[in-house]
Amino acid sequence: MVKQLQCIWLLLICGIPSWADESVPLEPELDPSTLFEAREYADQDGNVLRYRLLKPVEFDPAERYPLVIFLHGSGERGEDNRAQLKHGAVEFCQPERRQQFPCYVLAPQCPAGMKWANYEKRDEGIQMLDEPSPQLRLLMELVQAMLDDSAIDKNRVYLTGLSMGGYGSWDALARWPEFFAAAVPICGGGDTKTASRFSHVPVWCFHGDQDTSVPVEYSRSMIQALQSAAGTPKYTEYPGVGHDSWTETYQNEALYQWLFEQRRRSSGLQSAETQ
Repeated sequence: MVKQLQCIWLLLICGIPSWADESVPLEPELDPSTLFEAREYADQDGNVLRYRLLKPVEFDPAERYPLVIFLHGSGERGEDNRAQLKHGAVEFCQPERRQQFPCYVLAPQCPAGMKWANYEKRDEGIQMLDEPSPQLRLLMELVQAMLDDSAIDKNRVYLTGLSMGGYGSWDALARWPEFFAAAVPICGGGDTKTASRFSHVPVWCFHGDQDTSVPVEYSRSMIQALQSAAGTPKYTEYPGVGHDSWTETYQNEALYQWLFEQRRRSSGLQSAETQ
């Protein structure tokens, strides 16, 4: 009996698939650190934003492609220009998805101690401050430069982010409401008083109802504010899910179908230059 148990135990150990070990590298065709090019953007004052860029597969110079802006969470801040690829980025690298939805994916990295959104938490909720954070300002300058120089469809610029990046998504929508074709904020929060500015923008928000890091009420209140402003946002709340509501979200094929169907609804492109 003991020998049988030992054999079973060895089989279980040997049978663990390699993907269960995070130290095992991904295949090149799935590895974000390989597929996303490492780049830097510097403004006139020498302020630098490090970022990664995934290009459309089988690029056609005669085409114009969507741009997806991906904002990481607080745990991926730094200077290595790699950590921001930890969550979500691999889903944009899936070969079938790249074939079906060819696009640019821009993944900037926020430095340690900084954040995407510029806000204060008050008794009445989140209040957005007048100026964007330096990192968000740099990002939007970079995006404007890409729109000027790259083969990007200016009517299909999409925004998504998780946790700190979810806050950043709400913040960017409020500051540049005519710029984005759609947004997917995940487990973040925003200033409900700004909702009327971007109620025309298609939004699909996600949050876990057991999130102890970012209260689910933040997403609920933003959705309610958009609905009160005549918006028609989509909202998915995961029962029993904590802070990690992004894994299931970015694996959801329906999300990509919805996202890439969206087109900017406003007339005339608002500049991404800082206000």
